[in-house]
Amino acid sequence: MYKNNYPSKLLEEAVDAISSLPGVGNRSALRLALHLLKQPQENVHHFTAAINALRDEVHYCKECMMISDGELCSVCSDKSRDHRTICVVENVRDVMSIENTGQFRGVYHVLGGIISPINGIGPSDLTVSQLVSRVKGLCADCAEGETSGIEVILALSGDVEGETTSFYIYRQLARFGVKISSLARGLGFGDDLEYADSLTLGRSLTNRQIFRPQ
Repeated sequence: MYKNNYPSKLLEEAVDAISSLPGVGNRSALRLALHLLKQPQENVHHFTAAINALRDEVHYCKECMMISDGELCSVCSDKSRDHRTICVVENVRDVMSIENTGQFRGVYHVLGGIISPINGIGPSDLTVSQLVSRVKGLCADCAEGETSGIEVILALSGDVEGETTSFYIYRQLARFGVKISSLARGLGFGDDLEYADSLTLGRSLTNRQIFRPQ
């Protein structure tokens, strides 16, 4: 009798590894493992090499915390972008969603999450301090009274946690006198940017409004 009905210890270990991925159960993991066994050896080696490179060689942009192949991501290194307009998002997927609209020419700042006391996530677990440093640096380069040309767009979800995070960031940045805006509420309450269609998200971004703390 095979342990857990697996005819091979190696197969069992592969299934265990694949099923550790979010949303992948044992049956799906077994199906994927058996599929990989049927593929040409070079295809599987290419697959595993890509995963290894992803984990070992991908960096986070030192400016915006976006995934990058080098010190700066392609957006931050693009001189044609408006570096005085910063769109603050929760995660990398949100950057990809906004970029897909083709309607934003500023830069980004990835928080790496949102404030969620119930999940033990506080401001110190996010990249808020790096955002404050970025804005402070931009203001330092401005002539007196010209900070209004700097805009921070809070592109976070409209649920309680998203609003709490937006309010916290607003309080941290208000002293600099920069423009702070938020997405127009074409998105439903609590909607994730990742699942919004490009047209709706683009309109919400284009029609953004001044952030007003509740």
